[in-house]
Amino acid sequence: MNANVGGIDRVLRIVAGLVLVILAILGIGNPWTWIGAVPLATGLLGWCPAYTLFGLRTCPLRKA
Repeated sequence: MNANVGGIDRVLRIVAGLVLVILAILGIGNPWTWIGAVPLATGLLGWCPAYTLFGLRTCPLRKA
């Protein structure tokens, strides 16, 4: 797995994921708020399977 999520994209995923998961834990909203685990995980890992599928990348390339 090569990182393909970076910068502001990663921060937004983590924040949105945390908000949704916290809402789910508190019982606010509906059961679909647990979907926040997906952006939270992709933000923390820095890798998004959908980005890989579509050939997208927001993480800058590293020079070896």
